[in-house]
Amino acid sequence: MKTYSLKAGEIEKKWILIDAEGIVLGRLASIIAMRLRGKHKASFTPHLDMGDNVIVINADKVQLTGNKRNKPNYWHTGYPGGIKSRTTGQILEGRFPERVVMQAVKRMLPGGPLSRQQMTHLRVYAGTEHPHEAQQPDVLDLRAMNKKNTRSA
Repeated sequence: MKTYSLKAGEIEKKWILIDAEGIVLGRLASIIAMRLRGKHKASFTPHLDMGDNVIVINADKVQLTGNKRNKPNYWHTGYPGGIKSRTTGQILEGRFPERVVMQAVKRMLPGGPLSRQQMTHLRVYAGTEHPHEAQQPDVLDLRAMNKKNTRSA
């Protein structure tokens, strides 16, 4: 008997809603990356985009363990001498705190065209409001999955 491989037309995508308030960033990112790739499904096919659409709310209230709030994040503007840096804490308190979650998830996916396509199925919002109520997303409770997912202060 041969191993069955899914066709692109047979893929069923669901919408998942995750509340990131109080969840540890690394654990959150690994679960989101697994859902985006589709590795939680029994019919996982590595060369197809078969993951779910993931909505993350309260990205500004994600928790960091250790001294990671002071970790510098570097980027380059493309101009000579254009190296810039901000700490993770500054990004979380700034205008776009959802970038911390986006970057963590992006770094947990393998590089290439397929992972860039899978990243388009991730929507991250800093507050509790999101415009995807019409899709009727299923709520994924990360706190109930493992007690280590939340950081006890």
